[in-house]
Amino acid sequence: MIHPTAAEIAARIEDLYGAELPSLEAHAQDQTPGMLAALLGSHHTLALAEQSITVHRERLQHLTHPERQIGAHEVSHILDCARRLAEAVAVRDTQAATVDAVLRSLGRAPAPEPPTTSAAAPVPAPPVPVASPAPSR
Repeated sequence: MIHPTAAEIAARIEDLYGAELPSLEAHAQDQTPGMLAALLGSHHTLALAEQSITVHRERLQHLTHPERQIGAHEVSHILDCARRLAEAVAVRDTQAATVDAVLRSLGRAPAPEPPTTSAAAPVPAPPVPVASPAPSR
C-alpha cells in the first residue's frame, strides 16, 4: 500500500493551516498541545522513519555487497540491520496511515460570512386557535 511521504504530509499541513511548517512549529511551541502539535509530531516521526529506512537500506546494501565476504561475524550485523529496517518500515507505514487518515478528516473551515444588518429576523406566525369538538353551551 502506498502511503504519503513526509514531504506530502508537510504540504497538506501547510495547506490546512495556511502557513509554512517552520512558522507552524514556532506557533505550536507557544500553544497548549492540540491538533497542530499532534500533526507536527506525527510528521516529525514519519520523517525520522524515512531517514532511518534510507540509512538501514544503505547499510544493508553495503553489508551484502557481492564482492564482500560474509562470515559468522557479518551475519549478526546483517540480521540486526534487516530487523532495524523492518521496524523503520513498520513505523513509517503506521505513521503515514494515521496522519493521512487524520488529515482526510480535517478541512479548512469556510471563512465566516459578514453579518447582514438589512435583513430582519422573520416574525413567527401567531398561534392558530384549535376548535373544540364539544358544542359550547
